[in-house]
Amino acid sequence: MRILIANRGEIAVRLIRACRELGHGSVAVYSDADRTQPHALAADVAVRIGPPPARESYLDQAAILAAARATGAGAIHPGYGFLAENAAFARAVEDAGLVWIGPPPEVIELLGSKTAAREVAQRVGAPVVPGSAPLADAAAARAFAAGIGYPILLKAVGGGGGKGMRVVRSEEETDEAFARAASEGRAFFADPRVYAEKLIERPRHVEVQILGDRHGRLVHFGERECSLQRRHQKVFEECPSPVVDAGLRARLGAAALAVAGAAGYRSAGTVEFLLAPSGEFYFLEVNTRLQVEHPVTEAVYGVDLAQLMIREALGEEIELRQEAIRPRGHAVECRIYAEDPLRGFAPSPGTIRFLERPDGPGVRVDSGVREGSVVPLEYDPILAKLVVWGENRGAALARLRRALDEYRIAGIATTLPLFRLLLDVPEFVSGDLHTGLLDELLARGPVQAQEAAVDPELEEAAIVAAACLALEEAERLAPGDLAPSEREGERWRIAGRLRAQARGAG
Repeated sequence: MRILIANRGEIAVRLIRACRELGHGSVAVYSDADRTQPHALAADVAVRIGPPPARESYLDQAAILAAARATGAGAIHPGYGFLAENAAFARAVEDAGLVWIGPPPEVIELLGSKTAAREVAQRVGAPVVPGSAPLADAAAARAFAAGIGYPILLKAVGGGGGKGMRVVRSEEETDEAFARAASEGRAFFADPRVYAEKLIERPRHVEVQILGDRHGRLVHFGERECSLQRRHQKVFEECPSPVVDAGLRARLGAAALAVAGAAGYRSAGTVEFLLAPSGEFYFLEVNTRLQVEHPVTEAVYGVDLAQLMIREALGEEIELRQEAIRPRGHAVECRIYAEDPLRGFAPSPGTIRFLERPDGPGVRVDSGVREGSVVPLEYDPILAKLVVWGENRGAALARLRRALDEYRIAGIATTLPLFRLLLDVPEFVSGDLHTGLLDELLARGPVQAQEAAVDPELEEAAIVAAACLALEEAERLAPGDLAPSEREGERWRIAGRLRAQARGAG
């Protein structure tokens, strides 16, 4: 069967590989900005779906369904982001007679509402943070806070990824915070409704990986620690959590499976919790998709979650028994973003002129770029995920330090310096984490530049090679009318121009 990957970047490459290993064909979709990006070149077939803006390409449901029909695809995997948690799109895929690789549309719809998911959790007895139903206005938020006390957290009903969340520490902040949360909910999720929760101070963010099939089997693969966040956005994850023992893992897993079972869950997903300093945990939400950080679970539990999703969607019974699922070792993941930590994490689009990835035992890099790739401004800035496994947390961090020393990128700024800095932070090394730690560390002072130097001559050679490669791949996708000799001359003309620019001549 051909499977269309309705996404881009590293997750699209990851899923194309999963399809190939299972013996399925793959279809990539790309915007004009991604015409020669790795995911478009890796698939068996690639289809243009529109111009660079996501709303005109990767969010264009009609264009994606048309691409599936044109290529004979029988299934669609959404990856994460874009349309991954869009119940209407999942339903449209099934209505078109295609297989949707993910939870059923009605489950996405139910759990996509933070308030509805809370109700499910409460019904099965999972502990939840004290909170409200959707609030009519800021006055209702103030009334909630009057009964429970400040600080509170205002959250968009359809929120996720840190969008539509505002901490409110006093009555005076409530009106503006409510307006901002509602505005972001409307902009990002087409839903301006806002609800409130009691703010748990300095919690850990711990999530449980689940997997269910249509035959009623539902299991979990332990927990991931996702507490290192910048403005509610995860930047570093690990499995298992440094503070979760076997007893707590069993309780978290039981709560996650109870919520998932009540919702009729199948496919891969994540149930998220807040872990208070007291050791109490509280249900937060369910992500009805494959998570960015799924590789750390794969490394520790020896599974391929992407393949399991595909197999489940195609009707296979997943032969897994909870008592046989055991963790081994420790894995960590760094999200490598095209952002400049020296300039307040400003976006850093541009051309990757030099790229050297780490390698060796226990090191995995899921990447959506290559040397010569142009990083556009239109999409999420994630370039790659560096995943490192070790026999224990100390060994994993030591291996991470080595891998970061080997990782070199030139031409754009990245978040690599941030992770090198963190390895010298005592709280990080000891595992004394909470969701506000990274923001506290950054408030102490700027991240210092620690990028490994790239030899100028080596960089120049890399620029020329990348230009040739990019032009060659572009010609392969659309050969045009140039004769071979003319193409060769054009290739070297562009390379010469880039060489001159590298030397400052133009």
